[in-house]
Amino acid sequence: MAAILWGFIHRTPWLPRVRPYRNDLRVIAQITRAGWVRVLRDARGPAAFIARDGAIVHALYVHPRAQRRGMGRILLEDAKRGQPRLELFVAEANTPARAFYRAHGFAEVARSCGAGNDEHLPDVHMVWHQDRSAEA
Repeated sequence: MAAILWGFIHRTPWLPRVRPYRNDLRVIAQITRAGWVRVLRDARGPAAFIARDGAIVHALYVHPRAQRRGMGRILLEDAKRGQPRLELFVAEANTPARAFYRAHGFAEVARSCGAGNDEHLPDVHMVWHQDRSAEA
């Protein structure tokens, strides 16, 4: 999971590195022990993961080798099962992720200057409602 996360950070020029790697490892261990994480593997190992606490999606990352193979969709659809609502924050600059979430029924409900995230980057609050998805 750390390799997937760090790979994204290194490939994303607009995303500043704000935490030491050991902090990421500690958080990954904590959320895994808490049962928030689901990992999908391919023949080469971990390929995608989601971290979710109830209705809050904290992270969804797919390794570049596994992108466009439906792993993000599988993780998100699994997260939706049994949930009337999901919500997440995504960096405003992350246009591919915002498009992915919109394509999966999430709607933008608010924007912020980023004061609430570690990177202090403007972000978008997005929400999915089961009842609205059923109508679409």
